[in-house]
Amino acid sequence: MTFAGSIGRSVGALAVLLSAVVTTHADDNDYPTSARSEYVFGCLKANGETRQAIEQCSCSIDVVASLVPYDRYVTAETVLSMSQVRGNLGGQFRTSEQATSALNDLRRAQAEAEVRCF
Repeated sequence: MTFAGSIGRSVGALAVLLSAVVTTHADDNDYPTSARSEYVFGCLKANGETRQAIEQCSCSIDVVASLVPYDRYVTAETVLSMSQVRGNLGGQFRTSEQATSALNDLRRAQAEAEVRCF
């Protein structure tokens, strides 16, 4: 085996390892920046607008993102918003089993984030 062949195999193995690491982290970070920002802004309003609150709220969305897939998060956020609508339409969001399940997933993740971050 030549030196060039050895280097080529090492580079190939490194590339495979690096792609596996990048793929793993990409799954943990599927929340768009705008969704993360909205969460942190809302959290700051609820917890005071201090440097410590920024750290805690940023930690909180990271925990939520690690526990709830983004599409499930969107469903829960939609349920929260639409359940405030009066009448039949809002009632469907308040009583749907799917909506309740998504909302419960989000609430469990937020409770875990509270324990880890606050």
